[in-house]
Amino acid sequence: MSIEAYLPAGVTTEDVIVVMASITVLVCFAAVWSSLIHRDPSQKRAKVLAEQRSALRSGMLAPRRRSERLNTASFMRQVVERLQLMKSAQAGNISNKLMCAGWRSKEAVIQYLFFKLALPFVLGGVALLMFYGFDSYNLSDGMKLIICISVIGVSAYMPDVIIKNASKKRQEAIRKSLPDGLDLMVICTEAGLSLDATLTRVSQEMASAAPELADEFSLTGLELGFLPERRAALDNLAQRTDLQIIRSLVNTLVQAERYGTPLSQSLRVMSTESRDERMLKAEEKAARLPAMMTVPMILFILPPLFVVLLGPAIVRTIDALSGV
Repeated sequence: MSIEAYLPAGVTTEDVIVVMASITVLVCFAAVWSSLIHRDPSQKRAKVLAEQRSALRSGMLAPRRRSERLNTASFMRQVVERLQLMKSAQAGNISNKLMCAGWRSKEAVIQYLFFKLALPFVLGGVALLMFYGFDSYNLSDGMKLIICISVIGVSAYMPDVIIKNASKKRQEAIRKSLPDGLDLMVICTEAGLSLDATLTRVSQEMASAAPELADEFSLTGLELGFLPERRAALDNLAQRTDLQIIRSLVNTLVQAERYGTPLSQSLRVMSTESRDERMLKAEEKAARLPAMMTVPMILFILPPLFVVLLGPAIVRTIDALSGV
């Protein structure tokens, strides 16, 4: 059976080859173009922090009255507000998940709720149109139904999977760069800087090496200067990162400010603990490596080895028996 039997009516193999070649050229051009573009993440981060600073300032200085709702032409916002998805019980949990992934704006929550609602309908409609409308593939009705239900289920959980992966990558980056950040904090505190000045200085020094940690420290430094309670700013740091080592750091900083213990000494102890934890995780991954390499070695290394070692002997044995 030829390939054209699986293609929609009016589409030939040459058309598919032309489309795939065009897509390949566009992807290669985009990859080369993106690799040549110089991106400076500090400018974008500085703009975001300036907006957060102005938002904190306006929140602190604004009168305590209900603000007027602003009209917007955003289609996603209109859909979310009309369905009252922002008033659901899960909106707070969604906001926390997005903060862990590095998306703190209200627009991110609106986009998440919109795609969470729209993706099953869009991708499910595309699957139904492809299998039942155009009948592109000669499949049974039961198989078509299973594929359509699978597409709807996968599209419903796709935003959660994307956010979870982004959160894990961000947490891993923060965990790896935290010992170096704590070392810089020790140097700054021993030089006589306050906590908010220390966080601001460390975020500036680590902006290129560890942008995730620098972003969190910079925002915490801003909140320490604007929020009425300093502990609330530190608790926000622990909530945004959702890491045990950050919670320990927050508890250490709170106790140091409450009881007047030397901040540099506490930070030095935390730096040692975080570096030991990073070394333990590296050793744990190294210890799992032999067990993980066992199956690939059995499947891909031992068969060629047996062929190389036993092949000549088997061939000579066959030749000797055929001669007899």
